[in-house]
Amino acid sequence: MIKRFTFNHFGTNCYVVSDPESKQCAIVDPAAEASYEDAQVTQYIEEQHLTPSYILLTHAHVDHVAGLRQACVRYGLPVTMHPDGTKLLRQCEAYGSVMGFDVREMSDLEVRAIQDDDVLPLGKGRIECRFVPGHCPGSMCYVLPDEHVVLTGDALFRGSIGRTDLPGGDYNLLMEKLKSRVMTLDGDYDVLPGHGECSTIREEQLGNPFIV
Repeated sequence: MIKRFTFNHFGTNCYVVSDPESKQCAIVDPAAEASYEDAQVTQYIEEQHLTPSYILLTHAHVDHVAGLRQACVRYGLPVTMHPDGTKLLRQCEAYGSVMGFDVREMSDLEVRAIQDDDVLPLGKGRIECRFVPGHCPGSMCYVLPDEHVVLTGDALFRGSIGRTDLPGGDYNLLMEKLKSRVMTLDGDYDVLPGHGECSTIREEQLGNPFIV
């Protein structure tokens, strides 16, 4: 089961992925900026009787980690991410002051490092980790094979791709990784991006001007 929330003044999508039998769940990109946004996630988790097992980041841009500290402290979990993104995580306080986010320094948070092709068990299901840098260092996509879903963060959007003009961005690398690590999925996979509406792999294969 996947529940989407859209938070903060950047309209960032946060997802709670859960296994209905074990009630284990993963919080992907805890982006809640305000207390009332944070309460939506905690209320959903309580109502569904879920137990968070992971707090996953697709990447460490400040709009995707606005509620990270609260989530890690509340559930006593490390942040699970690719190690190439830890520098961005340490810079969140500085970037936040420029972009209108009130976030604290996060270098003290425990980090659980994951790599390309790692598999995270979630009850009877699994989350496959795919390293898709190019939008920024450490960018990951998460494939849920049982649900035929891929969480793409800011690497792939409906009809577009993530911007590559920010520090650490690389257009050619992003395109290479998207084509080899994401677009090779079956066409019926749903694409759940970090911003905007969902799509499918087939829709992007046929209509995304960057992919076509």
